[in-house]
Formats: sequence, structure tokens, C-alpha cells
Amino acid sequence: MKNQRYKNIKIFLNYVLGPLLFVWLSYSVYRQIRDQPHLEESWIGVKASFTDTRVINFILVFILMFVNWSLEALKWKISVQNVQPVSFAKSLRAVFSGVSFSVTTPNRTGEYLGRVLYMDEGNRLRVISLTILGSISQLIITVFFGVMGLMILKPEIDKVIFPLWLEWIKSFGLVIGLAGFFFLTVLYLRIGWLVKWIDRIPAIKKYIWLINELEKADTTLLLRLLSISMLRYVVFATQYFLLFHFFGVEINWWQGFWATSIVFFVMAITPTIELFEVVKKAYVTTEIFTIFTVNTLGIGFVTTTIWFLNLVVPAAIGSLLILGIKFFKRNEVS
Repeated sequence: MKNQRYKNIKIFLNYVLGPLLFVWLSYSVYRQIRDQPHLEESWIGVKASFTDTRVINFILVFILMFVNWSLEALKWKISVQNVQPVSFAKSLRAVFSGVSFSVTTPNRTGEYLGRVLYMDEGNRLRVISLTILGSISQLIITVFFGVMGLMILKPEIDKVIFPLWLEWIKSFGLVIGLAGFFFLTVLYLRIGWLVKWIDRIPAIKKYIWLINELEKADTTLLLRLLSISMLRYVVFATQYFLLFHFFGVEINWWQGFWATSIVFFVMAITPTIELFEVVKKAYVTTEIFTIFTVNTLGIGFVTTTIWFLNLVVPAAIGSLLILGIKFFKRNEVS
């Protein structure tokens, strides 16, 4: 009965609520772009960006996509090395494969499944907790900068009336962010406590082997993961900044960085399905950035380009790599 109920909820979220939100957010973004002043001039500027020196920005953003996922691959390689050492190339393949699994799952939860395919049979479940540890390190950085962005841009944000759910985040986001940052940081730096606490619960003690590796995560490893997560965050922000200039969105780096940090924060604390993420992110980005610019067309292009380069391209690469895994296994059996 519970399994059937869970299945029904999943079907509703994926095939009813998800598409409805997609349509609603798409219409909202379209309406914002349609009502933008000087829309025709903005469109001319977008087309011109592909024919002048600004195209270098686009090339740099594409290169930074590989830098971004290479940093994630390095982070995963470091995380799992005590369970099973993997080369950087293998780690990068695992990360790309994980992205291909993540596109249809809420908040990229399917990413773990794609990565563990590259581990030996007995190690696959053991490294999931370490993969989650790496995700927590990234979330800590995202929440930290999101909270900073909310504080730094508070005077500007308070002047704008957002849609209801963003108004709620504007009102309570700082409290939620600070509480979340404190909780995640303590949990992260004292992750061994969690393992010991779970080990005392008879009902789930038999599953303790799934997270035993977390107890071996020392401070050096945790700080290294946080450092790499910080570098990834800088890469994200740089991609946005380069594309703002590419698509003619006039905003300085200070405003751009902190406004982007708020967008990342909102996306991190609200559920989403990666397949529909581009529309939700475009909606949130447009709402936040209208504080500084009226070029909603350019903002829409920035968000779509980031989504395509950072998610669709890696997912396509990952899908091909997964086919390669299956092909290899068939040959091995024969």
C-alpha cells in the first residue's frame, strides 16, 4: 500500500504538477520578456553579440563548463579514494554519467546512480554516502553566499514586490539560510557523530555499513572538499558574468555576483526537476535581476545558455558513456 501511494505521488509530481509548473513559469517568463521596454533593440544586441569580439565570452563559458565538471570529478575522486581509488579520467566519466541520470529526477538525486556504475560491485552502495558528503559541501557554499547576498542586497530587494512565493523567501530566507548554514556546517564537520548516533538505533543499525565510510572522513578531507566546492562556485558565477556581457545585460560584477548568489540559493532550497529547471531558473533570475536591469530578454538567454552548456551537453556526453559501459560488459560476458 505504501509503495503504491509513493508511486502515485511520484506520478503526480512528474507528470501533472511538474508540467503545470513548467507551463505557468514559461508563460510568466514570456510575459516578462514581451513587456520589456526596447525589446527590439535588445534582440538586435543579442544577435550582434555573435558577430563581434564578445563571442570570446561565449567560448570562455564553454571552456569553463569543462572546468566546472572537472572540479566536481576531482572532488568525487578525493571522496571515494579510501573505498576504491579511481583515476581522474574515470571520475570525470562517472560525473558525466551521473548528470545524464539527474535530468529527470528531483534535485539531481539520480546523479548518484550514474556515478556508482563506475565502482566495483561491492563498493557501489558504500560510496553513495561519500557522494552525498560532496553534495553537502557544495550546498554549504551555496547557502553561505546566498545568505551573504540576501544581506548585502537587502536595501535593493526590499524596494521590489515579488510574486508571493518569492516574497516568502525574501521575508524568511535569511532566517532559513542562517539556520540551514549552521545545521549543515555542524553536521558536515562532525559527520562522524551522525554515524555513531545511528549505530545506537536498533531498527536501522543493520544498515550502518552504508555510511561507515563517513566516520573515516577527517578534517583534511572535509576542508579539501569545501575548497573545491568554493572553486566550483566561482566558476558558476564567472560563467554568469561572462554571459551577461555577451548578451548585453548591463550590470556590474558586484551586483551580478550577489544577485546570482541569491538565484543559486533559491534554486537550492526549493524542489525542482532538472528537466524543467531552465524555466524555473529563468523565472527566478528574471525576478531577481529586474532590480538592476530591464533587459529580461538577455537574462532569459543567459539562463538558457547556462542550462544548456552545464546540463544538456554533459548529460549527452554521459549518456554516450553509459552506452559504452553496457557495450563493454556485453563483450566481457561473451
